Amino acid sequence: MTDAPLLILASASPRRLELLKQIGIAPHEVLPADIDETPLKNELPAAYARRIATEKAAKIAAARPDALVLAADTVVALGRRILPKAETEQQARDCLALMSGRRHRVITGVCVAAPQKKPRTRLITSVVQFKRLADTEVAAYLNSGEWKGKAGGYAIQGLAARYISFISGSYSNIVGLPLHETAKMLEDANT
Repeated sequence: MTDAPLLILASASPRRLELLKQIGIAPHEVLPADIDETPLKNELPAAYARRIATEKAAKIAAARPDALVLAADTVVALGRRILPKAETEQQARDCLALMSGRRHRVITGVCVAAPQKKPRTRLITSVVQFKRLADTEVAAYLNSGEWKGKAGGYAIQGLAARYISFISGSYSNIVGLPLHETAKMLEDANT
């Protein structure tokens, strides 16, 4: 596969880069796609994840049509509601309050754009349940700062793991990239 196109990761997420390295995939380049990630009015979580992943891939593929472009977007959803990437402590507190004692979905849209091929997009959904959180647990987690910039205000691969009572589906999806599905999509794009 010496003539395989260069792989570009269209993501600013250090977690996605780490996850790819975990399975022996090292992108040749990391080029975050600067797009507007504001949800559309009444946009449902799965449609949002698919749209954002596809737009990220399209933007980088347009600039680098010779490359294999991998883009993804992970959404934490409670019912029809898209929870934010927590930028403030109050946003993180609100997310944790909503998820306390309840199940939520983590949906990742993965898009692979290969030269001279139609882009392929998949949605992967995992289910996560938090135990009922005490005020002291919420305060301790907020003090950690781990929630900053994380969808839904938590990182399952960190301190929040102690509050997770149930998961169903891909663990790596919850971290930010479903590895099994992504590896298969990249293999298919190179054939």
